[in-house]
Amino acid sequence: MTTPRPDPGPKPTEPAPHVFSVDLEEHFQVSAFEGIVAREEWPSHPSRVEASTDRLLDLLARHDARATFFALGWLGERKPELLRRIDAAGHEIASHTYWHRRLTELSPEAFREDLRRSKRVLEDAVGRPVLGFRAPTFSLVPGGEWAFDVLIEEGFTYDSSLFPIRRPGYGYPDADPEPHVLERPAGHLFELPMTTLSVRGVRIPASGGGWFRQLPYGLTRAAFTRNGRNGASAMFYIHPWELDPDQPRLPVAGLRRIRHYRGLEQVEARLERLLSEFRFTSVRDRYGPEIGAVA
Repeated sequence: MTTPRPDPGPKPTEPAPHVFSVDLEEHFQVSAFEGIVAREEWPSHPSRVEASTDRLLDLLARHDARATFFALGWLGERKPELLRRIDAAGHEIASHTYWHRRLTELSPEAFREDLRRSKRVLEDAVGRPVLGFRAPTFSLVPGGEWAFDVLIEEGFTYDSSLFPIRRPGYGYPDADPEPHVLERPAGHLFELPMTTLSVRGVRIPASGGGWFRQLPYGLTRAAFTRNGRNGASAMFYIHPWELDPDQPRLPVAGLRRIRHYRGLEQVEARLERLLSEFRFTSVRDRYGPEIGAVA
């Protein structure tokens, strides 16, 4: 399924920049809320994504950082000016599907239709090719490898959906944890898995999102430091709603409430620290030759 990684040659005198990525979606569009907020109800909920995204754009600009925004087509269709603002700031737009449906719930035909719609909307908004993809909730899991072929056939050149951990609901525990090339019947696809930290043989999530809020900051710092010393780039991700502690609370309880709302107040300060300690750029700027990117 994979090809050996090329010899990176001598280690650089300065560590390569890490990759900063954003899953661009509204606060009510997360998979945990699917049983509470139906997709046909999305337009009735207050949109907060522009304010939180602008806050994130200002933060990135202060640290001279670039990012890849994996955007929902549904959102891009309604807010093309937001996508153009992101693009004008030097960031990259990639696909997060149109409807934010888990791949485990889709047939190859349904995935292809959704993917095409998303790609068309995003490319129309920014006037650039959309080459990258990330599955909602990292739902590209063992048994779903057919999705790689659909991506290749639809003109995508890289994917960032694999999370090499064991976890109920998502995870691809046997995935190569480093960037690599997937050899598929349909062709080649560059894979950028989520970053983990190996502790006593167990991979711990260290790439952002809810893990960034729930786990000690030191885990993320240790993983990114390790990658930098090895001449490799780590992958970080965040959602705009994670910088919005005042967002409306939806009626969820227990673990779902903790996962979504706990730690929102500390995210911006943690991001300031992370961006101060490490350099970040987009997938396009970090791996342009490998993914066939055109600036």
